[in-house]
Amino acid sequence: MGYSRKRPGKDGKVRYTAYYWDMKGLEKSAGTFANKKAANKAWQDAEAKVAEGRLGDPRRGRQTFKRYVLETWLPNHEIEATTRQSYTYVIHRHLIPEFGEMRMIDILPEHVREWVATLKKNGVSPATIKYAKVLLSAIFTTALNDQVTYIHPCRGVKVPTVPQKPRVIITPEQFDVLYAELPDIESQLLVETGIETGLRWGELTELRVKDLSTRSRILTVSRAVVEVNPKFHPEGGRFLVKEYPKDKEFRRFKLSAQIVAKIQDHIVTEKLKADDLLFIWRQEGQNKPKLRLAPDPSKLGLTEANEKGRRYRHGTLSAYTAGKCRCEHCRAAFAIYRAGRRSTGRDAPRTPRTRETDGHISADWFRRQVWKPALEKAELGMHVRINDLRHAHASWLLAGGADLQVVKERLGHASIATTEKYLHTLDTADETALDAFSKIRNRSAR
Repeated sequence: MGYSRKRPGKDGKVRYTAYYWDMKGLEKSAGTFANKKAANKAWQDAEAKVAEGRLGDPRRGRQTFKRYVLETWLPNHEIEATTRQSYTYVIHRHLIPEFGEMRMIDILPEHVREWVATLKKNGVSPATIKYAKVLLSAIFTTALNDQVTYIHPCRGVKVPTVPQKPRVIITPEQFDVLYAELPDIESQLLVETGIETGLRWGELTELRVKDLSTRSRILTVSRAVVEVNPKFHPEGGRFLVKEYPKDKEFRRFKLSAQIVAKIQDHIVTEKLKADDLLFIWRQEGQNKPKLRLAPDPSKLGLTEANEKGRRYRHGTLSAYTAGKCRCEHCRAAFAIYRAGRRSTGRDAPRTPRTRETDGHISADWFRRQVWKPALEKAELGMHVRINDLRHAHASWLLAGGADLQVVKERLGHASIATTEKYLHTLDTADETALDAFSKIRNRSAR
């Protein structure tokens, strides 16, 4: 049973400290109060909470949100490296500026609603707001379970609706046009393997020779690679290989004879061994200087007025430095000027930047250097991401009559409802329905 103990304060006044025993038999303080009645009520309330199984120390709830998240929640949370990287950014960008200095017990639903409204007012996208609120909710779910707090401030708080845009799938004809614009045979094989297998980028770029049985044409997907900031990598690297794909389960499926033949030729040509990556990032030629054509200022007109109201001819050093114009012509003029200084020894050339890699292909590099230039040349009239190859794989299979469950297993979906989203996504998918409608609609004209 708890009790109150009289104690003199620094100012000479008498105060009373409330004590109780937790479920582990340890004596705990429930606080110090100005009178004995308040102290008795405090230890009685504490004992009632112990009887309910609430073991939390009230002092834990008085720590700031920033301290709890950065010192307790984030370091001790078992999450993927990429998820930790994403969480860390969102915590510092959206959560700590709002809640950082608030005590955990002081954060209420009204504060969360106000925060959501502020993010929306500042132009943060609905998807980002939703993600940040999910993260905030996860933090308070843990705090509630650990009895740091006894209220979940995110419950009942709504966020802006995230619109579901219609899924646009690249057609086989469009893919052929894009395929022809890829710069080399290796990038063509990589992209074709992607659309033939429906693999995620991390699974595709971690494929090794041993994963494909060329005789049975069976591909085994058992690993994936992710690219992270080195500070989130256990060993300070850039690429982290996970010994399981995203769905946490291995999967095996058959490939077409034509893509297996191309991959086999690639293996023989490159003399790849069983543990070698099928697709390797090559650095050759990445840092070659860009050839620039000297601009003709007399034909380019004038820049916008600077802060002093002065305008300069495009394609001149003055336009770049004083006019602060960054159009392609002014940048070319400045680049040629700098190149001339370096060639005569007046400036030391900057050390070319190189990308850290262990042979894996960076998604960002591939997107910028290979994918986007090919898309621009193909002029498809639609935005296609690398991951859309996976969507196209599923849609083409279903449009061709493949079984829904088979497609689910090939793509590694956790739920068949995810696979069902690819039904009727091609532009030609509704033609059968339209033909049926027209048949009835035009019956009276016969």
